[in-house]
Amino acid sequence: MVAKRSAGLLLYRTAGGRVEVLLGHMGGPFWARKDEAAWSVPKGEYEPDEAPEAAARREFTEELGLPAPEGPLLPLGEVKQSGGKTVTVWAVEGDLSPADVVPGTFGLEWPPKSGRIQQFPELDRVGWFDLDTAREKLVKGQRTFLDRLGESLG
Repeated sequence: MVAKRSAGLLLYRTAGGRVEVLLGHMGGPFWARKDEAAWSVPKGEYEPDEAPEAAARREFTEELGLPAPEGPLLPLGEVKQSGGKTVTVWAVEGDLSPADVVPGTFGLEWPPKSGRIQQFPELDRVGWFDLDTAREKLVKGQRTFLDRLGESLG
């Protein structure tokens, strides 16, 4: 079995002299009542024949319904999450209004064993957070990317 791989873009901006990042709250019933450690970098899985950078841009568009920002990508490397998936992330400077986001959806049998497939948003909301707040919101396996972004930006 091939280990799963995901790629994503961490959008950042400078506001009021501090760095902020755009995170998405994971959609679906498992995350609905959680806030701390329930947010993610917009990302998604890709196949071995797809370039990770292209996958990161594609997933940004799929998850947010907006084009990925142009501009130079700052590589933040990869992290192996506790479930075994390897996540590769790039940071890109840009700005967008969370109100403009039109999230993609996924199907899930819900309630479990009901035989009913319901559609849920991949991200049920997005928001801008300073790095300290983002560290609390972000799933633990992705927090390293915030450290790397902070180091890269000085």
